[in-house]
Amino acid sequence: MAKTWVLDTETKGTGAEMVPIEKTLSRERRQPELALVELGGPPREDPGPEPRPPQRFKVVDVMSAQTLAQDVGAREAVRALEGLRSVLDARIFIWSPEGGRWRLLPLQEAKRLWEFRGRLDDAP
Repeated sequence: MAKTWVLDTETKGTGAEMVPIEKTLSRERRQPELALVELGGPPREDPGPEPRPPQRFKVVDVMSAQTLAQDVGAREAVRALEGLRSVLDARIFIWSPEGGRWRLLPLQEAKRLWEFRGRLDDAP
């Protein structure tokens, strides 16, 4: 009776070899099945993202180059804008902790702060 040969690719090294099929079947029988092991203990809680520190603002009057407010929260920054005629009369900066410097707010974001002028007394 003829033997059946197969290509054994589980050899160590760079190549494979031709072996009788009986050799590969006996190896499969020898390998024990892996058991699933579950470790005890409570499930880990996801700590979640780090809370961001409150944003800090700096408001500078364009005409006089005078700092109207520095290292203040959003409410104080809006109060510093109260006496100005236009959003273009001020440069509004926000503190960037990653860069360690003041970053100029884009005009769209500065306009958002500007819209809150005169409405702070209504807010809780």
